[in-house]
Amino acid sequence: MKNPIIVALDVPGAAEARAIVKACGESIGFYKVGMELYAAEGMPFVRELIAQGKDVFVDLKFYDIPETVKRATAQVAQAGAKLLTVHASKAVMRAAMEGKAGTELRILGVTVLTSFDEGDLADLGYTLKPAELVRHLVARGVEAGVDGFVCSPLEVAEVRSMAGPGATLVTPGVRPAGGDTGDQKRVATPAEAMANGATYLVIGRPITRAADPAAAAGNLL
Repeated sequence: MKNPIIVALDVPGAAEARAIVKACGESIGFYKVGMELYAAEGMPFVRELIAQGKDVFVDLKFYDIPETVKRATAQVAQAGAKLLTVHASKAVMRAAMEGKAGTELRILGVTVLTSFDEGDLADLGYTLKPAELVRHLVARGVEAGVDGFVCSPLEVAEVRSMAGPGATLVTPGVRPAGGDTGDQKRVATPAEAMANGATYLVIGRPITRAADPAAAAGNLL
């Protein structure tokens, strides 16, 4: 099987990110560039990773008027990124799908963040439980024709049943058995997430903060 691990480069700059990529070596070929690193280095660093033969997941959770989302998505697609997140609004997802047309970029609708629980949703005015809101958003994404979703490993089995075998499902909130959950609230082990239907696992600190990141990645595999 392919390596399902995407290493999250949640660091403040290119120097730290390059050190992680070097330390992981050939054990990891897929990296996530999120808001912190993107704010520091932008698309030039995304292109740098791609030029090294790495696959890149651009995790920016686009949310704007459709035309803006469409045009911004086109820029990410043209750079050669493999995955891009957008909010799971039907209009936003449809705009992103238009923006990436003709490229290999896959658009992922973000459902409910793995740091959110029922109390966090109530604070936003939702009366739904996390799993109920996930189902609602996935249904909208399927209608919009989106390529896949980001979801908690606790909900990935149901999302897989709704989205079908061809959907790309990315699960953050993955921690080794007995590991520190950090700021995550809805978590599972790598084996559980994969057994439940995940395509990729986003893993950060268990690899990036390990004394030997390549060995840590190997142990997780």
